[in-house]
Amino acid sequence: MYKTYIFDLDGTLLNTLGDLAASTNYALRQFGMPEHSVDDVRRFVGNGVGKLIERAIPMGLDNPEYENVLATFRQHYMLHSLDTTEPYPGIQELLSTLHSEGCNVAVVSNKFYNATVELCRHFFADTVEVAIGERQDIRRKPAPDTVFEAMRHLGVTAEGAVYVGDSEVDVATARNSAIPCISVLWGFRDKDFLVEHGATTFVNTPEEILRIRN
Repeated sequence: MYKTYIFDLDGTLLNTLGDLAASTNYALRQFGMPEHSVDDVRRFVGNGVGKLIERAIPMGLDNPEYENVLATFRQHYMLHSLDTTEPYPGIQELLSTLHSEGCNVAVVSNKFYNATVELCRHFFADTVEVAIGERQDIRRKPAPDTVFEAMRHLGVTAEGAVYVGDSEVDVATARNSAIPCISVLWGFRDKDFLVEHGATTFVNTPEEILRIRN
């Protein structure tokens, strides 16, 4: 039976896509750059906001306005990250059940640190013990570093731990951390794409996670 559950955030616990797209397009508009559809932004996310903006702007990192667009995105998103974002159906019940069963619950995300912490505090203050986002002093996913830091904060080892996420980055993160991965199918990637990237265990609803007990 799994005793430690480490969750991705965007596309796994929270549907953040609308607010991410709105902040991306706001930042692009400020610099006269072409905007993107929500589906475009869906494909851009998963590797942190730096990579999101790199993918969204013309010329990527070579664009002289890259840092300014990124800073504008961060400022806008911190003010608007709750405009439309909400937990996926069944997530609150899942986390409450895990908490009541005495399981360890953490969030490890490539979303920048302040936003990760604030969103978890707002939505999951009673059920998520540790929330770790992207910051400069630790390698982001798919490196295992943030997973290991979460385990350290929880006071646990990899034994009995599982990673739950919606993307190819999460599959690779779990593999690099030497723990199993449960891939959710309500997030930002479809099943065929996840299979191509090595995913093997899938759930269609949060409730199904409770039935996978290794």
